[in-house]
Amino acid sequence: MEILDCRAFQCPHPVVEVRKHLLAHPGQPLKVLVADEIARENVTRLAENQGYQVSENSSEGGYALELTPAGETVTLAPELPVSGKTVVFVASDAMGNGSDELGRLLMKNFLFTLTELVSPPDILLFVNAGVKLTSAGSDALEALEKLACLGADIASCGLCLDYFHLKDQLAIGRVSNMLAIAETLRQAGRTIRP
Repeated sequence: MEILDCRAFQCPHPVVEVRKHLLAHPGQPLKVLVADEIARENVTRLAENQGYQVSENSSEGGYALELTPAGETVTLAPELPVSGKTVVFVASDAMGNGSDELGRLLMKNFLFTLTELVSPPDILLFVNAGVKLTSAGSDALEALEKLACLGADIASCGLCLDYFHLKDQLAIGRVSNMLAIAETLRQAGRTIRP
């Protein structure tokens, strides 16, 4: 049985790695090592949704999860065809309400997770405080660079960059305007707003 050691990673990384492995090796048993309860729960839920039985044991530094195919495994559903591009509309540098620090961590994890999708988004539009993510010093630049390498068009609102005094600090993508942003959203086949 192959072993996937994800103890050094926090979610969403363990789930992403297990999903990639299950896609590459469907129906094969797998032992997954995770460090914390959250990763244990998320990996277990993913595996069970894909038709695997999960048994767990405590292990050094966390949990050992054995994923065993339970009869026929579920193939991850192919994406439904969409007429038009997939656009991610980011209007903040944080995801959700409550803790700003947590919100920024969630947004960074969301952007990282987009890089691991079978079909990454075509366009990412950044407005308001979202432009902070495309500027120098942003913790999200690594994920955005990977998305750009995967072919995503990254555009930041020029008025927003001016408002936050970041126009000369744009680190990835291009400057756009509200007319172009509105037209892109109008033509989108699918819009995602974190």
